Amino acid sequence: MENTLFDRTFRDSEGQIVIAQMPNLPLSVGIVATLLTLIVTTGQINLGLQILAFGSLFTWAWEELFQGVNYFRRALGLIALVGLIAWKLQ
Repeated sequence: MENTLFDRTFRDSEGQIVIAQMPNLPLSVGIVATLLTLIVTTGQINLGLQILAFGSLFTWAWEELFQGVNYFRRALGLIALVGLIAWKLQ
């Protein structure tokens, strides 16, 4: 099989096109913690949830950037990582 740019961008090592995957633990924790910050809007619990959400989403983005199954997933990790950092710097 020819290894084209399309293949490297969208296919995994088994030849399957991979754009979305089931959420892994860091992404699941990040989503749940982010949703909980909308319920608990003040206080130390909110601060803890914000830290947990950021750390989890940062971990997910970092893992995608360096261990993503294809170029698309790695680019997704890079975009998420840059977005998270920009969000915290504003």
